[in-house]
This record gives sequence, C-alpha cells and structure tokens, in this order.
Amino acid sequence: MADSVLDPGPVPALADRARACAERLFEAESVLLVSHIDTDGLTSAAVAASALSRAEIPFEAAFEKQLDDEAVAGVAATDYATVLFTDFGSGQLEAITSHEARGDFTPVICDHHQPADADTTYHLNPLLFDVDGASELSGAGTAYVLARALAAVERDTERSGSDERDVANERAGDEGGIAADGGARVATATTGATANRDLAALAVVGAVGDMQAGPDGLTGANAGIVAEGIEAGVLAETTDLALYGRQTRPLPKLLEYASDVRIPGISGSERGCYGFLSDLDLDLQADGEWRRWVDLDAEERQVLASALVKRAISRGVPASRIDELVGVTYTLPDEPAGTELRDASEFSTLLNATARYERADVGLAVCLGDRGDALTRARRLLSNHRRNLSEGIEWVTETGVTREEYVQWFHAGDEVRDTIVGIVAGMALGSEGVDRDRPIVAFANESNEEVKVSARGTPALVRRGLDLSAVMEAAASAVGGAGGGHDVAAGATVPRGEEKAFMSRADAIVGEQLD
Repeated sequence: MADSVLDPGPVPALADRARACAERLFEAESVLLVSHIDTDGLTSAAVAASALSRAEIPFEAAFEKQLDDEAVAGVAATDYATVLFTDFGSGQLEAITSHEARGDFTPVICDHHQPADADTTYHLNPLLFDVDGASELSGAGTAYVLARALAAVERDTERSGSDERDVANERAGDEGGIAADGGARVATATTGATANRDLAALAVVGAVGDMQAGPDGLTGANAGIVAEGIEAGVLAETTDLALYGRQTRPLPKLLEYASDVRIPGISGSERGCYGFLSDLDLDLQADGEWRRWVDLDAEERQVLASALVKRAISRGVPASRIDELVGVTYTLPDEPAGTELRDASEFSTLLNATARYERADVGLAVCLGDRGDALTRARRLLSNHRRNLSEGIEWVTETGVTREEYVQWFHAGDEVRDTIVGIVAGMALGSEGVDRDRPIVAFANESNEEVKVSARGTPALVRRGLDLSAVMEAAASAVGGAGGGHDVAAGATVPRGEEKAFMSRADAIVGEQLD
C-alpha cells in the first residue's frame, strides 16, 4: 500500500497534490528553487532545500524580492527545465504558465497566497483545497507538506520492485548510496528516522514570521505540523508570557519594547520599567546585569506576570488586551537557551534581518544549520535591522499618519527601506498617534519609477470583513500596479505619483468591506 494512504501527512487535504508535485521533482535532473525574501520565504526555501538534498535531487537556490514578469523571464532564461517556486508563484501564474506553454520550464508551485486565474498541473496551495492560507498554513508549512511527500515517495521507491530500485540506484550514482544487500538507495538517517518531520520546526518559524500565530497559537492545518514537530522532538509548545524577546532581552527592555499589549507607564518607558521591576520582591539582577525572562524560574515568572497583569488592570487596559499578555509560544529545544534561535518569534526576526538586506544566503545557511560564520553575520545584520526598525517607528511617530475615512497611511519616501516598511507599519499599529482599529498603509520608494506599498491590519479587523489582499490587488490594478497577499497583511507596487489615487481607491474598498 502506498505511503500516501498509510501516511497522508499533516494536511490530508493536500496529500494527493503534494505527492504529484513530489513525483515530478523526482523526475527532474536538477531543480531551480526560487523563493521570497521574508522569513516565510527563507524557511520555505530551507525546508524545500533540505528535502531535495535528502532525496538527492540536485538543486540551486535563488531569491527574489518580488516575482514580477521580469523576474519570471529571468528564471526562464536559465538552463533549468524544472523550477520549484516557494512562498510565491500562485499570484504570478499568468506569467509562469505563459513560459510553461512555450516550453521554457515546468513549474512546481508551493505557495499559500491567492492564486491568479491561470493554473498549472503541479500547483500546491492550501487555498485550492479550502484551507485558509492566511491563517492556517504558511508558505513554509506548504513546503513542509511537500517535504513530507518527498520522503513518502522516496520510501515508496525504495520498497518497490527491482526496476524502480535500479532507477533509485542510478540516481544515487557512485557515492555509496547502495544498501548493504545491494538493494535500494539508503536515505539519510534523518530522513529515515523522521520522514522529514524534523523540518516542522522551520515550518513553525515560518508560520510565526507570517503572523499566523495568535494567543491560542497556531491553528488549523498548522496544528498538524506543530504536533509532528513535537513528536519529532524539535519543537516545544508552552503557555508563557507572550512578549517578544523572552530569550535574549534583559527584563527592562523586554517590557519597554513590548508593543502588542501596551501598558501605560511601562510600555515605551525605560524609567517606568526600572521602577516596576525594582518594586517587585525578586532578585532580578545578577553580577550587576538585569536577568532575562529565560533566566527566571517558574515561581519568579509567576510573580512577575501577576504583577504585570495587576498593573495593566489598574491602568485601564481592556480585559481582552490583558488576556493577550499570556499565550501559546514555540521553542526549538535543540537550540541553546538564551539565543535568538531558541524562540520561534526571535528566530523569525533574525531571518528577516538577512534576506531583507540582500543576504538571503546568510539566512538560508542559518536555517540549514550553520552556527559559525553565517550565524555571526546574521547577528550583525540583526543589530542593524533593529536599529533601522527603531528609527523607522520613531520617524512614523514624529511625522504622524494621514487618516482617510477608513484607512490611515504614511509615505516614508527614502526614510525607510522598502523591504522593511511593512514591518514598521505593523509595529506602529497601536502606538502613540496610530489607531489600532483601522488598517494602516505604508509607502516607501522602491525605485525611480515605482513605490512599494505595504498594508497591515489586525485579526479583529479581519473578523469584521477586512481583506487587505483584495484591497491591494484592486487598488493597485486601478493605477497600473500589481498587488496581493493575505487578509491581514498584503502589499503592492505602484507607479510613482499614483499614491493618492491608490489611497482613494483603497479607502473606498476597505469601507465596503467593513460597513
């Protein structure tokens, strides 16, 4: 019986299509792997690269900031007959299938964004199977489904008759890939032991980076991946203080920079944080240095968390927001405690600091296990990234936003990099002078001819009907640009000079969605 029946993988609805895509990849002499530059794109590429490597399918990895017609034409100009797109491709199907029809390459698309009207045979996307790609399965999660299918196809090949064994042995070449009995090619120990389930940790980092984790953690199809990661021993799921920086930030900075739930007198106030912590009956310093959340024992954490909740109540923070102080968190047990790699959220930010600064190679190397030079370089980039984000948020706070009837927006010009303006917009939501109850749109110059647009919302707005993917697609199309993404976060590229027309259309669409 085939593994697709015995083991449908973490998302059964996608199992048959994933297997078809995996079988096509096994037929390829070599594969060009092309992925996006954000955390989800990097982890998607890393999951796919690991699975291809273990299956001994030769490949080369490349990254694109956006997959426009020019980028697709560049892919077509390579010598690769098979191209695997991860974390994008669905929205660019018209350009991709146009080249496919000309025989330029066979695409295998592993994405979770809204598909265009065109389609292709090897198209793995949760939205095609009634699974929400914005909240239930990320690009990395979709790549994980493909990785599990690659392992299943590989095992089926090894278990099948002598003809298929001959093919497998031929693929292995002269590198010693023959079993001791002269039979099937031997998979790597990791593949054989876990069927690529160990890659679930990277898939979760991608989903967290794609903002799919709420206070209750990852849900829907993502929950199946979490379960497999826990079973494989590469992931831990706990209920903990839901503030960014639990592993690496000293306690005062952990509280000062917490932006998801703002507590008057603490959030954004260095003096307020020192005062709050000093008033607790806890020894929170060691050798003159503030301890981190990860350094505290369970009792100390309980005391601090309880005091934080009491302070929030006393300062009038709504109960619904206070509940968000505690939530489901994900850690990677194999990584050292107190490092960025231990926590899925901090790992995500580390990766964002690489590819968004033209160093996707560094982020990919870290994902694939390089804990030497690549990690050192990534940490340097992270320091620079944090500084840029801080300056970006400060600029937005000082400059302010423009409010339309339903949407608020700012134009950063050259003050904020186009690759991080969406992150800045998301972090600015709810800060001083920026409403949390309306979506925010951010512009930044991308080139002399084009402007990058990034839009961010909240889960509460999505529940009211907000779909920023539809907003970005329609508003950009109206001014000669292109856009798309997810309901809670989306982006576009539009011609310079069309920003006001774009905002007018975007505001009208959001009004229709929320009314």
